Amino acid sequence: MRAAVLHEFKKPLALEDVPRPVIGESDLLIQLEACGICHSDLHLADGDWPQLARITKKPLILGHEIAGRVAQKGEDVRDFQIGERVGVPWIHSTCGQCEFCREGNENLCARQQITGVTVDGGFAEFVKAPASHSIRIPEALSPVEAAPLFCAGVTVYRALRRAQISPGQRLAIFGIGGLGHLAVQIARHLGAEITAVDICEDKLELARSLGAASALNAASPTVVKEIRSKGGVHVALVTSAAKAAYDMAFSCLRPTGTLLVVGLPSQDLCFPAILMAGAEVRIQATAVGTRKDLREVLALAVDGKIRCHVNTYPLEDSNEALEQLRHARVSGRIVLTFP
Repeated sequence: MRAAVLHEFKKPLALEDVPRPVIGESDLLIQLEACGICHSDLHLADGDWPQLARITKKPLILGHEIAGRVAQKGEDVRDFQIGERVGVPWIHSTCGQCEFCREGNENLCARQQITGVTVDGGFAEFVKAPASHSIRIPEALSPVEAAPLFCAGVTVYRALRRAQISPGQRLAIFGIGGLGHLAVQIARHLGAEITAVDICEDKLELARSLGAASALNAASPTVVKEIRSKGGVHVALVTSAAKAAYDMAFSCLRPTGTLLVVGLPSQDLCFPAILMAGAEVRIQATAVGTRKDLREVLALAVDGKIRCHVNTYPLEDSNEALEQLRHARVSGRIVLTFP
């Protein structure tokens, strides 16, 4: 099968013929129809995160927003049939036994395997995945529509759901890219009053079209003043991987507000303790989502509540797609497609 393979950090992916995966008795072999490209793929390819660089297998096939059809199944698999459309998320498998798995927080399982990090992912014509952690995709969704929901969609959904936003509360979303434009749609569904913040005017226009009440260019020196003049925001969601976005978002919070950490800068974040205490703000992070979260996101998409804007590339152009992402030339999400 053809695959885009990472051999060394900061080097282009190699388009190669590699052996097709051999499945076990509880696995699925999935023929790819689409695979989203996440900003995390770029960080992984460049070795930007020391914590993940240490556990990244090499050579590695990246990709954790997978949509395809069951091509083969292990002898113990009963829940899927050949030809059914399924998806594979960031969380490849979990132990099911630890306290986090038992509490419904399987995304925090210390023994989890990660698709496209510790095991091969979806920048390939076929991928192997455990049936237990593969998710059935409704036929009402195309593979290109569904693939980005397996990371971008579920991550912002879990972040906003855990923030317990009430209708009418003020929410600022910093970064209207692949995650941010989905966050606007989910927040609109939750009834929030949304302010979109980005440095690209086309992305701000997209946010307005999706339901943002206001859109502010982060390059303006008056962004914080404008948001604080309205009382500050109850919740600030940062999808950007820029540390400056977090500094701005923190300053936009009202007292008792919540800063949602979704975008992952390579630098450490730092906020003055006296300001945190004086305003009783909360800082809350999100690690992708559970299988339950993902099924809820897919249901929202089927109901027409959210729709991912995508740019498609063939597998052979995966390096070009990563370059477009590296230079912030993407509105929405990039999805690799397969014949």
